[in-house]
Amino acid sequence: MPKVSSITRVLEIIEAVSYASKPLSPLELSQELDIPKPTIHRLIQNLVDDGFLTVDIGGGIVPGKRVRNLSVELWQQRLLFNERQMILQKLVDELKETCGIGVPYHMNMIYTNRAQTTLPLQIYLPVGAKSPMWCTATGKLYLSQLSTTSRNKILQGLPLDKFTKNTITDIDALNAELDRIATTGIGIDNEEFISEMVGVAVPILDKKSRYLASLYLHAPTIRVSLDELLTHVPRLQQAAQDIQALVYDLQS
Repeated sequence: MPKVSSITRVLEIIEAVSYASKPLSPLELSQELDIPKPTIHRLIQNLVDDGFLTVDIGGGIVPGKRVRNLSVELWQQRLLFNERQMILQKLVDELKETCGIGVPYHMNMIYTNRAQTTLPLQIYLPVGAKSPMWCTATGKLYLSQLSTTSRNKILQGLPLDKFTKNTITDIDALNAELDRIATTGIGIDNEEFISEMVGVAVPILDKKSRYLASLYLHAPTIRVSLDELLTHVPRLQQAAQDIQALVYDLQS
């Protein structure tokens, strides 16, 4: 059997941690990758020191800042950005309201693509803008996709500030809302982030049905009700599948 290089082992560790559905322990990584325990501890420590990995409050290994930044930059790769933008623009031309894509970034959601409606009354949340997880359709959808343990850890670390009278700030009530979203697969913002704005979101998944991003549609309530926005969910889901096809091509 050929000798595995240190570079390959480092990349395999980053890949395993990034793909894992939960934080992994050094022992789990050692067993999964068949790397001796002294070696895995040394490599993990180097990756933590360099910012590629970090240790969560439970002692598990999770992606660090540099891996998260890299994932956003790869998602923003110009060719795929332009192809996603074409899908979004077609969506806006049909639905007449603003659509976009949000991905989790640290403890927020960050908007990576956006196609703006041409109607006079608009809500301006540009590409690169960050929004809270607990009161947006994109963020609540992401939280709903997590395991109970991971979700609760994140909720404990969020400030849960109240932005509007509809913002859910009680953790039990928020968990119940996230459970409903997990069942329907549809994120909902019922004037919870910005008064008089409603939004819906559906997931963009990878080949293994893992969450990648949230595709959203939002509008001012003076023009569209939440119920009316929900009628567009099937069209959003079709657009999400079109975006997923771009990702599948990369994973082939």
